[in-house]
Amino acid sequence: MSNNSKLPPTAEDGSAAPHFLGTRIRGLRKRRGMTLTELAQQSELTAGYISQLERNLSYPSIPALFNIARSLGVTIQWFFASEAVTAPEDSGYVVRRQSRLSVHYEDGIVDQLLTPQPNRELEMLHSRFPPGTYSQQSYSHEGEEAGYVLSGRFELWVGDRHFELGEGDSFSFSSQEPHKYGNPGEVDAVVIWVITPPTF
Repeated sequence: MSNNSKLPPTAEDGSAAPHFLGTRIRGLRKRRGMTLTELAQQSELTAGYISQLERNLSYPSIPALFNIARSLGVTIQWFFASEAVTAPEDSGYVVRRQSRLSVHYEDGIVDQLLTPQPNRELEMLHSRFPPGTYSQQSYSHEGEEAGYVLSGRFELWVGDRHFELGEGDSFSFSSQEPHKYGNPGEVDAVVIWVITPPTF
């Protein structure tokens, strides 16, 4: 696993991107009574790589965070965080733009959760991929997913199938098939993603 996962310098609104992820990984690992070495072995990553993540020195790839989450007995959704406060009248029903929970990955890829937590049978994500960024390794999990390309170009591999999509295109597939994706274009790609059940 590469350790050159650069930090995205800013959040979508141009402010400094908050560093929640490493703190949440370390806190959950300790609550589970796991050592760095044990988590590394279970997630098929190196202890040094996880240590960098926990110290907020880098962001993980999407497959790496998926493996960490699975090893800790949670979904990726558990790692979404925000400094924003949800109004009591919105809780469980509405997500305001300024209070979206987010998770940052390597190379500036950002997922924002569009459905309230705890959610029910599905989750919806707003995913932003800077030019030339990819999920790297294929991965699979339970469930089904669908997406809509809001802007930019998007490349998708599902099993041995390869698709090139553009603005207005949509897709759907079984999450049990190995899949990976990314942005081959020169501007950000934005994808609205729906996953059911919320196993991601």
